[in-house]
Amino acid sequence: MAAHSNIETRRAKEIDLLSHKGFMTLVELGRAFRVSESTVRRDLEVLEQQGIVTRTHGGVVYVKSSPTHSLAFIDRQTTAAAEKKAIARAVAKLIPDGQTVIINGGTTCYQVANAVRGRHLNVITNSVPIGSLLSSDLATEVTLIGGYVYPRTGVALGAMAESQLEGLHATQMIFSCAGVTDGAAFNANQMMVDVERKMMGIAEEKILAVDHTKFGMRSVVKLCDLGEVDVIVTDSGVNAETLERLKDSGPKVIVAE
Repeated sequence: MAAHSNIETRRAKEIDLLSHKGFMTLVELGRAFRVSESTVRRDLEVLEQQGIVTRTHGGVVYVKSSPTHSLAFIDRQTTAAAEKKAIARAVAKLIPDGQTVIINGGTTCYQVANAVRGRHLNVITNSVPIGSLLSSDLATEVTLIGGYVYPRTGVALGAMAESQLEGLHATQMIFSCAGVTDGAAFNANQMMVDVERKMMGIAEEKILAVDHTKFGMRSVVKLCDLGEVDVIVTDSGVNAETLERLKDSGPKVIVAE
């Protein structure tokens, strides 16, 4: 009976922590409660059945109070998941240790953050999921930009986020977008683009990480011309004609296998 009570107490504490964090990895939960990853998985299975959380690749999202936000992020994670991980590994190779790097929000950038976990880096991010992912590693210093949190991706936007970026500097910026066509990158709304443009202005090198499903797509707001980007990292699903156009637009193009 006592053991069952301890399990229920732990799960209640897990729910409380997840409700504040929004997203956590299995490793973070295990460390927080000093239990094994397999124990965490068993707890999450129960909580998922109760509709409190939804498990993702290597982590868990609290959904009880905000299902639209959480499920939107999960849906985006599962789109071209293998390609995003391959792109992330290729981007991680471009980031030297000791660097100050901006990692923007979104599921592709989340995979980049996952690929650099545990490395000696200074990371600036406006993504709550990315900040949560990296903040548990002592080697990585995280500067989390705040503001209005956009529910689909968990990124901070608006005037507060823009003002916090002023005076900062980064050697590299890693970002993605909702679509690439006609020599330009596009994103979902003006607030998102305003913050990203601010990030581009304080970074020396701009690296666009974008999977093949985004090419030929035009979203609501133009983010930048491809000529403003230094490196584009994509996957092998991009056709040869599109690759040639990308190379002609100016940036170095890397195809992740």
